[in-house]
Amino acid sequence: MSRQAGKTGKALGVAVGTVATLAFTGAASPEDMTRAVTDRPNLNFYGVTGVIETPTALSQPDGQLSTTVSNFAGITRTTLTFQILPRVEGSFRYAKFKDLNFGGGGGADYFDRSFDISLRILDETRYLPAVKVGLQDFIGTGLYSGEYIVATKTFGDRLTVSGGLGWGRLGTYKPLGAPFGDRPDNDIGLGGKANFGQWFRGPAAPFAGITYRATDKLTLMAEYSSDAYGLETGTDPRRAIALFERKSPLNFGIDYKINNSVNLGATYMYGDTFGVNLNVSLNPYAPPAKGSRGPGPAPVFIRPARADDAAAWEEEWALGKTANARLIKALSRQLEPQGIIVDSLDARADSVEVRVRTGQFDNGAQMLGRVMRGLTATMPASVETFRIVPVVQGLAASMVTIRRSDIEALEHTPNHEEQLLAVTGFAAAPGRRGPDAALNTDYFPKFNWTLAPYLRQSYFDPSNPFRFGTGLRLSASYEPTPGLVFSGSVTKRLAGNIANDTFKYPTNLQPVRTDALFYEQQGDPALEHLTASYYFKPAENVFGRITGGYLERMYGGVSGEILWKPVNSRLALGAELNYVKQRDFDTRLGFRDYSVVTGHVSAYYQMDNGFHAQLDVGRYLAGDVGATLSIDREFKNGWSVGAFATLTNVSAEEFGEGSFDKGIRLTIPVSWFLGTPSTYKLGTTLRPIQRDGGARVQVNGRLYERVRQYQRPTLEDEWGRVWR
Repeated sequence: MSRQAGKTGKALGVAVGTVATLAFTGAASPEDMTRAVTDRPNLNFYGVTGVIETPTALSQPDGQLSTTVSNFAGITRTTLTFQILPRVEGSFRYAKFKDLNFGGGGGADYFDRSFDISLRILDETRYLPAVKVGLQDFIGTGLYSGEYIVATKTFGDRLTVSGGLGWGRLGTYKPLGAPFGDRPDNDIGLGGKANFGQWFRGPAAPFAGITYRATDKLTLMAEYSSDAYGLETGTDPRRAIALFERKSPLNFGIDYKINNSVNLGATYMYGDTFGVNLNVSLNPYAPPAKGSRGPGPAPVFIRPARADDAAAWEEEWALGKTANARLIKALSRQLEPQGIIVDSLDARADSVEVRVRTGQFDNGAQMLGRVMRGLTATMPASVETFRIVPVVQGLAASMVTIRRSDIEALEHTPNHEEQLLAVTGFAAAPGRRGPDAALNTDYFPKFNWTLAPYLRQSYFDPSNPFRFGTGLRLSASYEPTPGLVFSGSVTKRLAGNIANDTFKYPTNLQPVRTDALFYEQQGDPALEHLTASYYFKPAENVFGRITGGYLERMYGGVSGEILWKPVNSRLALGAELNYVKQRDFDTRLGFRDYSVVTGHVSAYYQMDNGFHAQLDVGRYLAGDVGATLSIDREFKNGWSVGAFATLTNVSAEEFGEGSFDKGIRLTIPVSWFLGTPSTYKLGTTLRPIQRDGGARVQVNGRLYERVRQYQRPTLEDEWGRVWR
């Protein structure tokens, strides 16, 4: 049982179903959002909006992402909470119970995983309270399982009073009865199954709480808890050793706001023990760096009027054979200091097509704005139409057409972002540059290399919940011509405990991922990847990729991909086919015996409310067949928080602990922290447990994310920075 830490499940399906029924609300103004982040309500010891242990009907600011670590009486909870929508809050929790053994006589620490979700069904009015319904630990072992209805009323900006009714764990102290019938036993199995039959069943008990903001930084808290804590106090027959004695249902505490991101709390709990609570919160709408700290753009160069300088408007320059070569050098001098590379330039008397790429701007609209300014400064006066083609790995993602006269007229007008968007055209770009285009001979062939630190993490191992390895990564790439890329990377671990584990999860399938431990132990230094990739456009709106070599740390082979993505569409369709062979544990040049053909067909949809959905159907590394559904909430500044779940023809028994693959993923752009343009992003994926079912090969350079960043739906979301 000590290894049965699995507390996972169909959280994604439940959460998505809930979200799909909600009406989306408009975004708050920046001033309102700043105020909401500053005055956000408390997060309790479970990491959800509440008092000390009890929930409230308040909500965090929209998009708030919080990590809470609490400890009392040998119980440590670490919770990641995300305000999915203004009314919907979701949490993933990892808890450690000291010496919990479910059998008596002491034993090893027990680790448990759980998911929560809550929905505010009524907003507070002048006379009525806010009301929220919540599910706590609604899948898996049910150790924390409970449901609640809670109401909260605020009085001024200092005092809040809450009261509610709890079931399950929250209905164990002096219940009032079982209004909706008996609560059936929870069939734990392998974890990962929603306990629908228990919801709001069994005894129900009242709870209440009060908070008072004594100052802008200090909050006083008191509550009456309906949790009897039978397991932790030794009164539950599954537990022989008590962590504490529950002498009282009352808890008292203080919360101190260190700054808008960090809160520290201290409590006296159940008349017997003290606790501490640390919360770190970030909000995509409230970056630490206010405004943009990067270099400002050059001004728009205004052409002289034709009547004032007719010679400047002459078109004879276009007849010269060296015109494109001269113009590409002039434009490169404007853009390269800003981190924008001109791949090629093809100018005519009245128009120009320029292909550009960037390794600096994570905002595509901002990059386009810098290019159009550079074109006004370098193109002859007769050139009226600018066709800007953003290029990614040699792929022309789109063609953005802007009239020069519109740029000149709109630079200083009110609402100039919206006005420029209204007169900008978006279309598919030709797969190849024109025959007369000048290629940037100073850039191609291009060799890049970097030496940088890396961090690799492993979460939720029963013997150690967090393992990591850190060291140096040497990466290099060679691009002899647009679209053909040779790349590789080598790592050397310098510190960490990621290779120290001695436990390997048993598996009923081919060990396609559960062998990861052996790669950590034997693969240092490691040849991470060594590949050749070719990117191409076989037809309008169709993009292609072929990659061969050592694709990732565990697999090598050949990968091919086709993507259909119209420039103005939010829908994309793709297909990928791979033949891979498992690499030797030492991650050098050899291979093991296992090989497999794997691949998927995929559908992507970018919603206009900030959500993104992806469905992949196909064959996975262990030979199992099924589908993966991913839902992400994406913010205009590059933040992304989402979840995924994979169901295949592998049964829960064959899959093992956790029943099926699922996880949470997070991406935050470095530019959000620094306020300066950067393409670097910080991200991680939290899997409750990594097994062999539903596993995919990792291939660098997959097409969809690279292409869509320069197509109309994404550029429209980012258009607010086009003049910056």
